Amino acid sequence: MLKQRIITALVLLAVLLPAMFAASPWPFALLTLAMIGAAGWEWSRLNAAPGGAALAYGVGIAAACGATLWALGMTAPPAWCWWLATSVWVLGGAYALRGGPTAWPHAPRLVRLLLGGIALWVAWLALAQAKALGINFLLSVFCLVWIADVAAYFGGRTLGRRKLAPAISPGKSWEGVWSGMAGVLLLALIWSQFIDVRFAVDTPSLYTRLLSQGLWIDLLALVVLAAMSVVGDLFESLVKRAAGAKDSSTLLPGHGGVLDRIDALLPVFPLAMAMVSLIAPP
Repeated sequence: MLKQRIITALVLLAVLLPAMFAASPWPFALLTLAMIGAAGWEWSRLNAAPGGAALAYGVGIAAACGATLWALGMTAPPAWCWWLATSVWVLGGAYALRGGPTAWPHAPRLVRLLLGGIALWVAWLALAQAKALGINFLLSVFCLVWIADVAAYFGGRTLGRRKLAPAISPGKSWEGVWSGMAGVLLLALIWSQFIDVRFAVDTPSLYTRLLSQGLWIDLLALVVLAAMSVVGDLFESLVKRAAGAKDSSTLLPGHGGVLDRIDALLPVFPLAMAMVSLIAPP
């Protein structure tokens, strides 16, 4: 299993990194569009619409993203779009997690499919806009989610005592959440005080942009972002548990499905874009 995970990760990096570091934002936008389409296929299957319906749903999500790309190009949408998406994630996520896996299937299937489609579309749009802001900014948001997950995993294994949401994800603990937040704060310190200062980056990172608004605002924003990465992770776990599935699919050998890899990114990227929309460009 470990060998398979490593091989899959290397293949993904071999595809992702050239698109990410391309001078034009278009290769990254198109690659992530394909990934969002695959995630849409998985979402449909998890919500009682398998087979041809799932394929059509995934293609539809990708088509919606492509239409947005064709219509708007890399023009940023109004800031209120990011804040609306964030509000839906905060309120809707809290409502769904409170209901748990048993309540989720009772929601109308059309509503579940619509919510998933909107979440994927907005996340893709935020990804594309983050790339347009610069590689350093894009990487800083990616790494925030990754370090929150890694620090939470090791912190939970070492210190975990109090379960976070046993009915949804029995392995997660409150100690893991605090460890993830601590990891994010440490990463922000290193990135803003070393990487952004010592290296010829193309644009300020998320951390430097937030720090420009003051230390306490920076700390609060980072804690909220780390918390939302947990919400995204738990929400996908809830949907999988409601569907009786261990992984969203087997598209990524050793890793599960695309949704398993991007669940925490879905609320974080729109929220990050909402936050920087309040900050004057450097």
